[in-house]
Amino acid sequence: MRYEIVLAVPFAVLMLAGAAQAADHQIQMLDKGEKGAMVFQPGFVQATPGDTVTFVPTDKGHLAQSIWGMIPEGAKTFKGKSSEQITVKLDKEGVYGVKCAAHYGMGMVALIVVGRPVNLAHAATVKQSGKAKKVFEVLLAQVQAGN
Repeated sequence: MRYEIVLAVPFAVLMLAGAAQAADHQIQMLDKGEKGAMVFQPGFVQATPGDTVTFVPTDKGHLAQSIWGMIPEGAKTFKGKSSEQITVKLDKEGVYGVKCAAHYGMGMVALIVVGRPVNLAHAATVKQSGKAKKVFEVLLAQVQAGN
């Protein structure tokens, strides 16, 4: 009986480790989505440190790129290629601003919050333009309301 317990403990630990796997959040890059033209869908993602986000070029001509000043300190910047899928691992807690460089002025931006939004105040000070400014106002307000 004691031998069975000794064998069962490592097995249980392995099972729990598998259950705690990181998630992959899929974001579509679209010409037209639920919230209009030139959008990331969803435009807001809540993630856990260690999760990944995969940007899927559902429609061609889009890319996903981190926005300078809108990522946590020590986080890696990223920039995909046009019409290509990119997967980004998010290890640092905080707010990540994302844009499609080609359609930024049309409001093609997204916001990812990983864990606690530790850099929210700084991210909110980053100057935006065009329709992206209005979209970020809504997304940042959504995060602020959750705190």
